[in-house]
Amino acid sequence: MATTFTSTASAGAKPSNIRWRVVALMFVLYTINCIDRIALSVGLPVIGKEFELSPAMQGLILSAFFWTYCGFQIPGGWAADRWGGRRVLGWSTALWGSFQCLAAAAVGGISMMLTRIGLGVFEAPYMPTASKLVAAWLPPTERSRGITLIDSGAPLGSAFGGLIISSLIVFFDSWRLAFLCVGVLTLLFGAYVIWQLRNRPDEHPEVNPAELAVIAAKSEAVADDDGKRRMSGRTFAAMIVGRIGWTMIFFGLVTWGPNYLSSARGFDLKAMGYATFVIFAAGAVGAVFAGTLADWLQKHLPRDLAFKVLFGLSGLVALGGLLALPYVSDAVTAVALLAVTVLFHFFGSLYWTIPAMLAPRERIGLVGGVMNFAGTSSGIAAPILIGFLVQWTGGFDAVITYFTGCAVVYLIGSLLIDFRPAQAAAGRAAA
Repeated sequence: MATTFTSTASAGAKPSNIRWRVVALMFVLYTINCIDRIALSVGLPVIGKEFELSPAMQGLILSAFFWTYCGFQIPGGWAADRWGGRRVLGWSTALWGSFQCLAAAAVGGISMMLTRIGLGVFEAPYMPTASKLVAAWLPPTERSRGITLIDSGAPLGSAFGGLIISSLIVFFDSWRLAFLCVGVLTLLFGAYVIWQLRNRPDEHPEVNPAELAVIAAKSEAVADDDGKRRMSGRTFAAMIVGRIGWTMIFFGLVTWGPNYLSSARGFDLKAMGYATFVIFAAGAVGAVFAGTLADWLQKHLPRDLAFKVLFGLSGLVALGGLLALPYVSDAVTAVALLAVTVLFHFFGSLYWTIPAMLAPRERIGLVGGVMNFAGTSSGIAAPILIGFLVQWTGGFDAVITYFTGCAVVYLIGSLLIDFRPAQAAAGRAAA
């Protein structure tokens, strides 16, 4: 009776659009999440002088965030499955915002390191939780756009974070007030998001029956196979391998990209900032474009073929761009090539569609946490390995070669994932 009522009500009413408001709010909050994350990198030159920190201590403080961010991916995803996305997101946002505010009161390297450890703990659940919420709020035909829009907050936060934090430090003549400002912004906007958010659309007072019918709709092209989805061991392994290849490049560019632009391409501080913005803004565009294209392609192609086309294009263009980079002598052309490379590389944001697409519904958060744990743990290794390569070879040619190897791993892993609906996959396996 409830289904009949919803269908009847939806026939004569215009669907509300609350689901996309929720997605937009999570996108903005994730962008703020990544601004909080990059704040220390921007302020460290000033903080290092004030606290008289050695380079080794600065490196430890920078890496401290990733120790717990990596370690709490799986617990964060499990918590979202256990207690619901709204509660987990509410507590984690309040606590990571508080640690960002506490960083403004740091009195030395140890206290700053402790605030970064806390920040990593409570930022960790965000994307596994977002993946679970997107699965609840969007129909299968819109999920790629939704999750890639949210994930585009990562490069966008990196792009805008440097400009915003540096501007606040200059404006206030204080890194402490700059940190406090973004911490308070996190708390305020986070509270607003939680006020608007619900675990499921049927719990939200502004979602009308017509929108509930849209969200519940399942097309034959993108069958959801509720209760039948079981991610195979091969697909799970391929997902992990592909994600590791992707994050090796991303974390490598985030941590060493500015140094490459300065040392290998001769950019001064101002030019380096603008170049970094252009490169990572292109990544944000690529993530959103990939999601839109994925939803469109699934209407015209089988799901498995649609995603293999997108990941194949992403991996091949990224590989080609990295192979060509050492042969480009002009610095501006090199930045343009990197921007195109990163744009297609960020088709990899589609990885966040995989848990909601293939994992059992009660384990979406956990699978997302495991996937991001693998990616983040490999990302911890990338900056260290790159540092040794630069030290041993005296330049970045070996680093670019390393990146091309990672692009091959990303490409092969992505193409080995079985994106077919459960019934189709089971049928082929039986045959």
